Amino acid sequence: MLQKIKNFVKKETVLTIAVLLAVISAFFVKPGREYLTYIDWRTLCILLSLMLVVAGFQRNGLFDAIGRKLLARTRNTAQLVGVLVFLCFFSSMLITNDVALLTFVPFALVTLQKCNQQRLIVLVFVLQTIAANLGSMLTPIGNPQNLYLYGLAGVDAGEFMSWMLPYTAFSGLLLLVVVFVLSARRQKLSPEDCAYETPEDCAYETPEDCVHETPGDCAYETPEEEVHESRKKNVVYKKNAVYLVLFVLSLLVVARLIPCYAVLAVILVTVFFVDRAVFGEVDYCLLLTFIAFFIFIGNMGNLPAVRDTLQSLVCGRELGIGIAASQIVSNVPAALLLSGFTSDYKSLTLGVNFGGLGTLIASMASLISYKIYAHNYNKTKGIYLLCFTIANLLFLAALVLLYVFAS
Repeated sequence: MLQKIKNFVKKETVLTIAVLLAVISAFFVKPGREYLTYIDWRTLCILLSLMLVVAGFQRNGLFDAIGRKLLARTRNTAQLVGVLVFLCFFSSMLITNDVALLTFVPFALVTLQKCNQQRLIVLVFVLQTIAANLGSMLTPIGNPQNLYLYGLAGVDAGEFMSWMLPYTAFSGLLLLVVVFVLSARRQKLSPEDCAYETPEDCAYETPEDCVHETPGDCAYETPEEEVHESRKKNVVYKKNAVYLVLFVLSLLVVARLIPCYAVLAVILVTVFFVDRAVFGEVDYCLLLTFIAFFIFIGNMGNLPAVRDTLQSLVCGRELGIGIAASQIVSNVPAALLLSGFTSDYKSLTLGVNFGGLGTLIASMASLISYKIYAHNYNKTKGIYLLCFTIANLLFLAALVLLYVFAS
């Protein structure tokens, strides 16, 4: 039992800290019905809706299929690196930075190994991580802190994106330049050198789609098996179509056009009947982390001395405090902790998004890439950390300089 508790604390460190803070604060503010008013139920409702829908897409292989289609057109290592990096950059705007990395970092690992381009793995992993963290800052649904601060600010999606657009566009351009410069020694790739497909992958495709395989690889053994695989493919297509409708409904909720609770009810019922295994793939600990931080922040706000001190510390310094706090506790907790002591949500949003760059824990999504790399190349994880830190600090410095010149 003790070992299980230790493993849980190690895996969910942020949740553990949030719960401890909430419990400690309860000694100063007696628990009561007021606690329920602390919690931003709308944010939690939207977050759960999006997590369910995105988990459904991921479970049915939509993102992986898109990546394979794009990679099928690459002809040299520069294009290969570019596709792998910008898959994370653009997809994170809609499916969040952590899901983009969970999907495309393992995908990149397999692809680079098949292409005999292991020398590019550190470069690609580092740039994919930076790309996911920077691309996700554009939209309200790109990461959890954006969703929360967007709701708190009360602005429309267009205005929120206008805050972030100059920095996201600059980040994309900077990534493009880095990919071009570091891929200067580009090598040609041929279908034979880089087999993106395996015979198993053909189960969801027609023989014509398997452009990198021989005809025999996609030949089903019997007509019955061919019919079975065709039906399986049709089921996947239908499920993705259902999730697409649910995703559109979720976006309408974010835009405040339809009520969040009604859409969440529709999503829960639909997932239960269509693909109930998706319920097991949602990060419920993130929702609990939000709730614990809401309680802690609410209690601190009810202590005048603490509230006034924190407000004097944060107000006017949202960008710098947001960046600094993110380096220590990561940017989602930083956004939750600081939001209760400022009304300048634009600067705070910029601060915690910029703050996702820097240390390995500045954005918890960054740990995904690191763990995948360390699992496969444990002996050289120190090199990865060094490259990761240097690259992150350079990108962070570039964004801060842009902010200074733009202000």
